[in-house]
Amino acid sequence: MSEPVRVLVVDDSALMRKLIPQVLEKDGSIKVIGTAMDGSFGLKKIEELKPNVVTLDLEMPRMNGIEMMREITRRYRVPVILFSAHSREGARETLKALALGAFDFVTKPANAAAGNLQAIAQELALKIKAAAISGIPKMIAEIPPARLKARLPNGQQFRHATRVVAVGVSTGGPNALEYLLSQLPADFAGCLLIAQHMPAGFTEMLAKRLDECSALQVREACSGDQLFAGHALVCPGNRHLLVRNTPHGCIAVVSDSPRINGHRPSADILFRSIAKEFGARAIALLMTGMGDDGAEAIGMVKDAGGLALVQDFGSCVVDSMPRSAVTRGHVSRVVDLEALPDFLYAQCAEDSSGAAQHRGTVAQTH
Repeated sequence: MSEPVRVLVVDDSALMRKLIPQVLEKDGSIKVIGTAMDGSFGLKKIEELKPNVVTLDLEMPRMNGIEMMREITRRYRVPVILFSAHSREGARETLKALALGAFDFVTKPANAAAGNLQAIAQELALKIKAAAISGIPKMIAEIPPARLKARLPNGQQFRHATRVVAVGVSTGGPNALEYLLSQLPADFAGCLLIAQHMPAGFTEMLAKRLDECSALQVREACSGDQLFAGHALVCPGNRHLLVRNTPHGCIAVVSDSPRINGHRPSADILFRSIAKEFGARAIALLMTGMGDDGAEAIGMVKDAGGLALVQDFGSCVVDSMPRSAVTRGHVSRVVDLEALPDFLYAQCAEDSSGAAQHRGTVAQTH
């Protein structure tokens, strides 16, 4: 029998320091070996107890979660699961901590102060065990300086996309997406559609962060958004993203339809949609993530004549999403993360010389 995952819980709330261990230890494969009330005590406990995983509250006195995360990255390299407030400020701080190397995050339920953690117990335990298996955190490829957000000539800012690139991504996604989008130039001829597993509220901050680091125009998707070249649309958290052809062009559609395999947004929903609407002009990309979302539907893109791509396993924080697609035989090509920007640029630029004649094609291909 394998040893249980040794967990240190860091939270300024005495109630949370009591309840989180109670919830976690209902899973026999997890053992809470200690708690700490702030970052300073937390660092001492890491040194003393040598946990396999740390759960970390971000809002704490003295040394807060961001400051502690910096020290963990610099000194200890132990996997961290963030326990984040479901708020605008909580989303901003969570993205900062993920950029510093945190493995993943779980949002506190609205009634956490009343002692109800059952809603997130399974998710928290699953992510703790995945973090323990992954071991020493992988830092995504070092991000070079972002491309300048050059202003395109009039008439090119809202030009038709030659191809649509749908991205499914989960654990490790914010950093991988930042690398990818920061290296795509403003004249990228495709349109990116991103299904990142995140709750409502967090994807707005993610879109803003990606927009700041990229020459592309990045925003959270709304129903009716047109799919323009050099643009990227991030699916709102807890919703699905689809595409639809209309007489006036291709548009995004945001849906509240049920979860697929526990996910909303779901890469499966997005991939099915682009396979149906774009056929051979679709590109599906599965990046770092836990589980198998998108692994089946990416085969529909390949069967429709489109490109089915996955990020190379070595640069994934967790590789089960892309690996599941490869195992099913649905993948056209595995691409190194560092090579992805140039590869996508070339694939979309192939059609740019004939973009004018294909402006209606993307909207009409089935």
